[in-house]
Amino acid sequence: MPASELSVEDIAARLSAAGLTTRVTQHDHHISIEAEVPDDFPADSWREVLDAVAKADRFGLFASNVDGRVLWAAVHKAVPATGDVRGPGHQR
Repeated sequence: MPASELSVEDIAARLSAAGLTTRVTQHDHHISIEAEVPDDFPADSWREVLDAVAKADRFGLFASNVDGRVLWAAVHKAVPATGDVRGPGHQR
């Protein structure tokens, strides 16, 4: 299993342990983890949550009056170690 997937599993597990329900979504170049944060989320649990998402390449909190608060994190997928990474026409 690629390191990026292991990282995503770790982040999702830590968010779940803090009491959040996570959604993991595969994208072309990254994997995202999202969790809705209820209004009554305990203040003392934020440290655990921030420590978990700090392992991601990017993270943030989206808050709106309509959708509530959604914590998100993104982990870049690994670049293949073999093949032509420079694109066509630039081969040796």
